[in-house]
Amino acid sequence: MKTNFKKKSGNALRVIPLGGLNEIGKNMTILEYNDEMLIIDCGLSFPDDEMYGIDIVIPDFSYLKKNAAKIKGIVITHGHEDHIGAIPYFLKSFDAPIYGTRLPLGLVSNKLKEHGLKAKLNVIKAGDTIKLGNFKVETIRVTHSIADAICLSIETPVGVVFHTGDFKIDYTPVDGEPIDFHRFAEIGNKGVLLMMADSTNATRPGFTASEKTVGKTLENIFRDSKTRIIIATFSSNVHRVQRIIDNAVKFDRKVAISGRSMVNVVNLAVELGYLKVPAGTLVDINKIKGIPDKNLVIITTGSQGEPMSALSRMAAAEHKAVQIKKGDMVILSSSPIPGNEKTVSNVVNRLFEKGAEVIYSDIADIHVSGHACEEELKLIHMLLKPKYFVPVHGEYRHLRAHAALAENLRMDANDIFILKNGNVLELTANSAKVTNEEVPASPVLVDGLGVGDVGNIVLRDRKLLSESGLIIVVAAIDRASGEVASGPDIISRGFVYVRENEDLIEEARAVVTKALDKCMNDNVKEWNTMKSAVRDALRNFIFEKTKRSPVILPIFMEV
Repeated sequence: MKTNFKKKSGNALRVIPLGGLNEIGKNMTILEYNDEMLIIDCGLSFPDDEMYGIDIVIPDFSYLKKNAAKIKGIVITHGHEDHIGAIPYFLKSFDAPIYGTRLPLGLVSNKLKEHGLKAKLNVIKAGDTIKLGNFKVETIRVTHSIADAICLSIETPVGVVFHTGDFKIDYTPVDGEPIDFHRFAEIGNKGVLLMMADSTNATRPGFTASEKTVGKTLENIFRDSKTRIIIATFSSNVHRVQRIIDNAVKFDRKVAISGRSMVNVVNLAVELGYLKVPAGTLVDINKIKGIPDKNLVIITTGSQGEPMSALSRMAAAEHKAVQIKKGDMVILSSSPIPGNEKTVSNVVNRLFEKGAEVIYSDIADIHVSGHACEEELKLIHMLLKPKYFVPVHGEYRHLRAHAALAENLRMDANDIFILKNGNVLELTANSAKVTNEEVPASPVLVDGLGVGDVGNIVLRDRKLLSESGLIIVVAAIDRASGEVASGPDIISRGFVYVRENEDLIEEARAVVTKALDKCMNDNVKEWNTMKSAVRDALRNFIFEKTKRSPVILPIFMEV
């Protein structure tokens, strides 16, 4: 059937990604038409190694704050942190309804309780259609590494925008509900103006393995093991947890849950019916001492080596209820997220040191991805046949690979747009262009209760402090005469151990004294000028002597 695009309006639809491009995480996209906005997802990302002290990173909401009256609602594709994690921070500034399937909204509800917030949460299910102003949103079931994932087919005044969310094609999913190919084909035949598709595995050839592959590997491990089994996985991977519980029941083992997020998700999934757990299977983690090792499985958080996770505490012998001992079998049922390889390796080494047998992704099929590889992406492209295409959810290399894949399927390169966060793509029924406008989309850093109060300058200082330490210069100055009344004293933190470097500290004090004397002789009375002179002189001296550049903080007291 020939694709037909009917022009309905002279106005353009604006597609604005606030996160999720050139990065993994922080997914958030705005569809804007006239005086109405629809938001897809509202996620967070985790700080990289250069973001010292930062807890999480969220999208910049400043453009939305200027247009708050336009927001019709947020539609959530699934319950992973990189798609729902920023919702509590969003709701502190906005009063917008949120739409999602039961599991994601259950996870959101738990987050809102932690933050002391309330929201208009509207439960939808795959196959539903909701009307939000000019946007008619149809939800379609997809398979992913978390239950209740959906993609979105959005009718707009200029045409259909299809957003895949995160997905893979699993023909044998754990819950028995495969992706709805029939509906994909119907939508493709009617005509898709723009497709925005998951690019995470666009660089990987072939197909992503089914979750059942992991189930078979776990079954073999359970069958052969006569020791205690400890399995770390993502708390959100309910299907993986179900596989573990099924094998535990099959091989007569009790199951204990460790880690706050794992406990919360398991309780929610059981309550909503996404986890089937026979009565008497679960036991309290604090009451496992009487259970023989061959009859116990512990499901825990920490598969990414997070420092405060339950598995890391076990590896460091700091867990209150679980002590790793010789013979324990520890399974890391995940692959390290890029950047986490070292922390995961450290945990694995500590577990081995304590006598545990450790199985991880390098040596067994105990994890499969939740994202589509090349051949699956090709199938989605061929079913939907979009007029325009924007690869999303990936670093630049993933977006570029996905764009190349579309070109190989004979899509015109001029109809493919590799965007950056903050770009504005304007669409009509017959045209698409990236405008010169850019909306604010820099990452907003959350540190404790502070949101956005840590910027590049503070991060730079934290980096310098971590690398070279701090020197504080303290002096008391007689304001009337302008002479130094006491000091200067030098205090060092993270630079050198003072007791072992008294000569260096004395020389540094002499340099500061000389700089202050010069200021007095030149009749300099402005304290900022004096501080700059001291800082410059001491910095030059320290670098010449040590080739280090510590943060230098002069403090003058008036007497």
